[in-house]
Amino acid sequence: MNVSTKSAIDPVCGMQVDTEAGKPCHSYHDSQYHFCAQGCHDKFVDDPWFYLNDRHIELAKSKTNEEFTCPMDPEVINQGPGTCPVCGMALEPMSGFTDAPNEELIDFTHRMKWSIALALPLLLIAMGPMLGLPLSDWLGSRVRWLHWFELLLATPVVVWFGRPVFQRGWSSIVNRSLNMWTLIMLGVGAAYGYSVIATVFPNVFPASLLRALGGGADSGTIPVFFEAAAVIIALVFVGQVMELRAREKTGEAIKSLVDLTPKKARRVLAAGEEYDAPLGNVLPGDSLRVLPGTSVPVDGEVIDGVSEIDESLLTGESLPVAKQAGDQLSAGTLNTVGSLVLRADAVGDDTRLAKIVSLVAAAQRSRSPMQNLADRVAAWFVPGVVLIALLALGGWWLFGPTPPLAFAITAAVSVLIIACPCALGLATPMSVMIASGKGAQNGMLIRDAASLDRLAAVDTIVLDKTGTLTEGKPVVTDVVAIAQHDENTLLQYAALLESRSEHPLAHAIHEAVKNGFSGSNGQSRHSIDIELENFTAIPGKGVHATLSGDAMLLGNKTLM
Repeated sequence: MNVSTKSAIDPVCGMQVDTEAGKPCHSYHDSQYHFCAQGCHDKFVDDPWFYLNDRHIELAKSKTNEEFTCPMDPEVINQGPGTCPVCGMALEPMSGFTDAPNEELIDFTHRMKWSIALALPLLLIAMGPMLGLPLSDWLGSRVRWLHWFELLLATPVVVWFGRPVFQRGWSSIVNRSLNMWTLIMLGVGAAYGYSVIATVFPNVFPASLLRALGGGADSGTIPVFFEAAAVIIALVFVGQVMELRAREKTGEAIKSLVDLTPKKARRVLAAGEEYDAPLGNVLPGDSLRVLPGTSVPVDGEVIDGVSEIDESLLTGESLPVAKQAGDQLSAGTLNTVGSLVLRADAVGDDTRLAKIVSLVAAAQRSRSPMQNLADRVAAWFVPGVVLIALLALGGWWLFGPTPPLAFAITAAVSVLIIACPCALGLATPMSVMIASGKGAQNGMLIRDAASLDRLAAVDTIVLDKTGTLTEGKPVVTDVVAIAQHDENTLLQYAALLESRSEHPLAHAIHEAVKNGFSGSNGQSRHSIDIELENFTAIPGKGVHATLSGDAMLLGNKTLM
């Protein structure tokens, strides 16, 4: 057996690589680099300088594990995913979104489909007499086989597909945090357990109970509640899937804010080389170029270039703001005309945009006064229901008609089955989550759930800037001409001068000409056929060009 003595160090992960083992390799600046796997190779190709200068080690030191929290109990914070010890729900990222698929949604959807498929035949058997299908009457003395068939259908629903229900219910008891999962577990467990005993060991019940419940002493059977146990499990999963999908859509609203930043940033090296690097590899101090028409990737300071930045994302102001060396830029804002080089100051979760996203995510998890009231009610509701079930069992057993045990069991199981406070625990937090998510989609940031409660009493809103009430884009409303020029001719000249500009005011002028703007004198619009030469955009001021030999300027007061 021949063992190669030639090896190299993978610059990405640091592993030793056999250079003659057919592993991926890449040539960069006349040097050959070898990698343990294709993944390391692809990372290196995307950003060679990052790995050769050990910047990835610095990045690894600055990163912390993502924290997860419960959407219903935000005081629960955990390093990494898991389940909430209070309510048993799956924890979610504190950022409010994740690019990874929602494993809980996938799992619960699978469980929901199978639970419904098995619960429907059980429901048909139980409700058959109401639909003109009295299966138990048709089977007569063989009705016990029907109960065994129901046991066969209900067992996978309760024991396998319904396992998360019992896990969360048991967790609520262990953690002394009784909630809706406690009641669901008790109700389903009581219905299924009672039905199993009635099917497998019917003789443990007294003959009087068999006759009272309609089975008859000869048949040795009593009615069972398999359909109740299976249908409750199926309905629980239907509700959970609907809730998870709603939360996923709300997370998409937050993700749309994050997507305002580009996935890559154009890194500028000291030697003048430029290339597109993954945004996650950018660290404070890096030099980045922002090209016209692209978003600013990080917060930083302009060190070279002049341009105009659309900051409507942060300020609501529709007109771009002139930027030059020494000015600050924010991630997610849009560069309109010129090219800028910035020095990265804040990256990742430290940018202003990331903090806005965190604000929205925190608002979704905040608790309203109404929710605190619901929590206090729920804390007493669950033990209250259990107490009522025990009182129903004892009361019917002691004072009920003959046979008292039959009515006592039925009453107790019924109380446990129907007393599920799902709406009590979910309605308020779901309302807050959806409202804050919709607000984020429409540019409205909500500080916390209590603000939503107070908003219901607001009858007057005072706005401190006109931009808040506009459509977010300028429109030509008036043209004032002086000397010998008429308004439409002046507008035509302006449109020609702005024909090569991407400025929002240029678009407004073009739209005015396109839509046939006419001045106050009522003159009709006519086109001017003049050749445009020597066009120059002056960021923050306007444009300069030559029209048929005449030098013309179009811009603001500073340019004039």
